[in-house]
Amino acid sequence: MRCPFCGNIDTQVKDSRPAEDHVAIRRRRFCPACGGRFTTYERVQLRDLVVIKSSGKREDFDRDKLERAIRISMQKRPIDPERIDQMISGIVRRLESIGDTDIPSRTIGDIVMESLARIDTVAYVRFASVYKNFQAADDFDKFVSELRPGEKAEE
Repeated sequence: MRCPFCGNIDTQVKDSRPAEDHVAIRRRRFCPACGGRFTTYERVQLRDLVVIKSSGKREDFDRDKLERAIRISMQKRPIDPERIDQMISGIVRRLESIGDTDIPSRTIGDIVMESLARIDTVAYVRFASVYKNFQAADDFDKFVSELRPGEKAEE
């Protein structure tokens, strides 16, 4: 593993332990050249996934991009960070177990929406506002009213 501080390729592992509910390994590393310490994570990757965008463009699946989107939607929400990590790992495992390496972006969005709906409705609505490309306040209103099935009958 290359040192992120000096670029030395001869780093040493000082400590290893399970992370993210035993789906990853956290390693503390030391660089003998500069004395820098840093952490790396190893995860099992069953297959290389390719995301097919709605425009038809293809790009490699990026777990970090998925994680950023989910963490943004959950910003300032009372949710344990470990629960978020478990949810992200579950989504990735589910995508890898689909059986096909080419996954439409819509499928990924639907799985994320389903997962968020079970954990936090505010995060669910935040993610939906970007995923479903809300353009006006009416879009929010319509979406939220669909979350409350009894409200439509009263109108």
